[in-house]
Amino acid sequence: MKEIERIIRVDHAGERGAIGVYSAQLLVARVLHKDLVIVLEEMLSHEREHYGTFSRLLKVRGIRHCYGLPLWALGGWVLGIITALLGRNAIWVCTNSIETTVLHHLQWQLAFLKLHDAEAHAAVLSIKKDEEAHQEMGQRNGRNSIIYQPIFWLVQRLTQFAIWLSTKL
Repeated sequence: MKEIERIIRVDHAGERGAIGVYSAQLLVARVLHKDLVIVLEEMLSHEREHYGTFSRLLKVRGIRHCYGLPLWALGGWVLGIITALLGRNAIWVCTNSIETTVLHHLQWQLAFLKLHDAEAHAAVLSIKKDEEAHQEMGQRNGRNSIIYQPIFWLVQRLTQFAIWLSTKL
């Protein structure tokens, strides 16, 4: 079913973008925010596991990856560098924004896959707990001041656009 292939392809691409975000934030954190290194390493390891989950599904099912994959890697890296240079709070606001958007998207996917594909449903469900933990960490550690609302809004729109474009590529 084409919709199931699209879901797997979009999630794979999203995880590649997330690897870019956390890798870049980690690079900057090693110099400017040393207290965040351990938690960013842990979140990056989660995203790499998620990427592997969807890579395996793509391979086993003979589904091509998203043509925008290199763009998502670069875009994630740029977003990660910018937010890390803006400071700790921008890192957490970025994390909260991405995960809020992703979790909303995953709810629809899980409802659809529950009816149509148990294996793909299990794959998406397997990442949900980590994404919720990342969102919670972003909410808990990020300040919700008016200064950071534009970052949240921009990151949310960029994430929504990346999800939409991934369905087309």
